[in-house]
Amino acid sequence: MEVILFDNVKGLGRQGEKVKVSEGYFRNFLKPQNLAEEATPAALKRYEKMKKKALEMAAAKVAEARELEAKIKDIEFVVPGKAGSGDKLFGAITSADIVKAMDAQGYAADKKQIDLPEPIKTLGIHKAHLKIHPEVTAEITIKVERAEK
Repeated sequence: MEVILFDNVKGLGRQGEKVKVSEGYFRNFLKPQNLAEEATPAALKRYEKMKKKALEMAAAKVAEARELEAKIKDIEFVVPGKAGSGDKLFGAITSADIVKAMDAQGYAADKKQIDLPEPIKTLGIHKAHLKIHPEVTAEITIKVERAEK
């Protein structure tokens, strides 16, 4: 029996492929878990529509991420840090501190999205990378200022 896979199935195939499986495997495993559908002409048409819509949505998300990248690249996010003499910080600025600064300026991010090339341990201007989308990474500017006591 031929089926269309809705998702990647280990040892069988990738999403969108048409593969041959036994009827029992389809009836007892693939169909109950919505991993596949019988390969009829109607099912093929339906799958092509779903695939086209998913591609359009993915393209829209990439475009949205590129717009955000363009907005963020010119913004300087200010992070306060306690420092001693010589502009050296007590501790380091973390991804969580950068996320707080971004939230304060109206940009939501997760600390897992921020990639610091090295720990920030001094006052001044530093660069980091924000992974907005798997295909889009923006370089952000972090300005570390002495915290008010």
